[in-house]
Amino acid sequence: MPCVNIQIIKGATREQKAQLVEEVTDSLVQVLDKKPEHIHVVIQEVEEENWGFSGLLTDEWKKMGNRLDHDGD
Repeated sequence: MPCVNIQIIKGATREQKAQLVEEVTDSLVQVLDKKPEHIHVVIQEVEEENWGFSGLLTDEWKKMGNRLDHDGD
């Protein structure tokens, strides 16, 4: 019984979350030959202030105008 946990920053619509569940389920059916009724998908929404990358919390990164995204790798 596959269980997929998807973590996203809050803000996705119900329709977007439904599409994620549908497409992840379809993928597991195709790739792993599992029955849809045996697949669980959990979506966890996280506040921006609780998600960090590039050494910053997401809300702080956004306040900077995403400059880090344009500085090169």
